[in-house]
Amino acid sequence: MGDLLRSFWQPVALAAELLPRKATAIRIMGEDLTLYRGENGKPYVVAARCAHRLSLLHTGWIEGDCIRCFYHGWKYDGTGQCVEAPAEKPEFARKIKITSYPAQEYAGLIFAYMGKGHPPEFPKKVELDRNFGVKYSYSFIWPCNWFQRLENSIDATHVSFVHRRSTLGATVRSDIPDLNYEETEWGIRQTASRGPSNIRISEILFPNCNHIVSPDGPRPNENAWTDIFNFFVPVDDEHTVQFSTRCAPLNGDAASEFQEWLASNPRYNPADQGKDLFKKAPDFEFHDAIRLVAAQDYVAQVGQGRIADRSQERLGKSDAGIILLRKIFQREMEARRNGLSGKKWQPRRGLARLPLPPGIPKAEES
Repeated sequence: MGDLLRSFWQPVALAAELLPRKATAIRIMGEDLTLYRGENGKPYVVAARCAHRLSLLHTGWIEGDCIRCFYHGWKYDGTGQCVEAPAEKPEFARKIKITSYPAQEYAGLIFAYMGKGHPPEFPKKVELDRNFGVKYSYSFIWPCNWFQRLENSIDATHVSFVHRRSTLGATVRSDIPDLNYEETEWGIRQTASRGPSNIRISEILFPNCNHIVSPDGPRPNENAWTDIFNFFVPVDDEHTVQFSTRCAPLNGDAASEFQEWLASNPRYNPADQGKDLFKKAPDFEFHDAIRLVAAQDYVAQVGQGRIADRSQERLGKSDAGIILLRKIFQREMEARRNGLSGKKWQPRRGLARLPLPPGIPKAEES
């Protein structure tokens, strides 16, 4: 699974949290790394430790597009090549090279390619590349396996129960949906029908990104719903970092109001309340609908355990999406075991055009 996930570009940090000439320690897919931004603003990802005496590189400082170790001054460029070892002969540094990964900034996130060989095409999102709208991103860590978070994204039935007391649940309604799943060139398209005028479609962008449209902001049912791209990236087997990058397709006064709301409403991480949420469920006391949805999802997913024991499950027909998702991952991992590359996944080129509930304004695309 690690080999499979590493063959795709993965978000590793929020771009806004990494200032020029600054470095930070990150942990992604069980690997400790150093992320730094050079003087030119470009992000770089290299090994966590200096090759000399294994001191942490992020405690050093930036010189141009290189990072110098705090301990003895060994200096590395963005490819991991040591370019200077001050106490050694000049030719010594050429023998030293540490791990490095290609990095790219996009949509408020910093991505890295941690796989083998040349990186694949970077999968940009048309909805995030609009020339209008309020664009924002955030991240938080939950104490459970990443696949639990992804499986929840392909489970439309849970909305009727987990979110029944939220803005999302009230709009979608508590009816049990008729479900349909289709494997596409870029992942899985999920359709949940609760009547002719109540069809909700979302998509999984393989391997670990969920794209939905959902209410957000100060007046969630009066504005065009926000395009949300949630990446579920393993920190390790028992912790998942969710990177969320979004575009609320608004203009003018509505966009200004939304931006003011964002500035005064920092994102809520249910993990900060931890065990207290399980004592209150399902009678949460949130006046903020956005926090309520997050708390509901946290209790449902983290409540499965840090790593869900799937040998104890009893699946039904409503789990068709989860079954399909698992079969696809099993197929792709089996291909890799046999030395094959697996499916040639393609980025989606156009708008997903996910339908909105009746009465919700649609974005005006240029």
